[in-house]
Amino acid sequence: MKPKVAFFDFTSCEGCQLTVVDSLQTHLDLLDAVEIVQFREAISERGEDYAVAFVEGSITRESDQARLKQIREQAAILVALGACAHIGGVNAIKNLAPLDDVRQYVYGDKHTWYATYATRPISAVVPVDAFIPGCPIDREEFIRVVKAVLLGKKPPIPDYPMCVECKLKENICVFHKGGFCLGPVTRAGCGAICPTYGDGCEGCRGAISNPNRDSMKNVLAEHGLTTEGVLARMTMFNAYEVTKT
Repeated sequence: MKPKVAFFDFTSCEGCQLTVVDSLQTHLDLLDAVEIVQFREAISERGEDYAVAFVEGSITRESDQARLKQIREQAAILVALGACAHIGGVNAIKNLAPLDDVRQYVYGDKHTWYATYATRPISAVVPVDAFIPGCPIDREEFIRVVKAVLLGKKPPIPDYPMCVECKLKENICVFHKGGFCLGPVTRAGCGAICPTYGDGCEGCRGAISNPNRDSMKNVLAEHGLTTEGVLARMTMFNAYEVTKT
């Protein structure tokens, strides 16, 4: 029997799920290998019998926890899909300020109407078996991870700095061009797409296992970035980790 797969979303733009739809258009063989029973972006049917769950989005309300735990109980394998689910993503920027202040800024005099709490990745609520980093995810990496999961193998997610990919592409370092980049501490796997097109890495794939953050901050400071600027760069996608530590 084909493994039954479901896709779920919490607080996110759902861009990672759209990337999944895009990737499946060129990998029709994968559709023959699995049965998708729930995927709001692609089908109207809803099946609750699934073995593999892909979850996009961060957890931003207490009520989200019960739904996520129910998904975890049903799924034999749970995969965090994209930066929001994996590391908290841009949603966690709100963790940098008092929650009441943030809520009032967004909702004004209606701020008491909306439930919210500090943003966290799904791994802060339930155990996660695998993750696919990025904002959005890389469509080819998604295919590789799915195939690995279906074969019972560890997904091939790199755990070395993005600078390695930049050097393999023979890119001129962004720092040498007067720019700023978080490549030295950010997980590779995107093909260094932002530096390749002239922009510095913002860290959407999360940090490598043992990043030298102090050294990274020193490098940024040496190139004229203030403490506030350094923090802004580090917290675009990684605010949850920064505030947690």
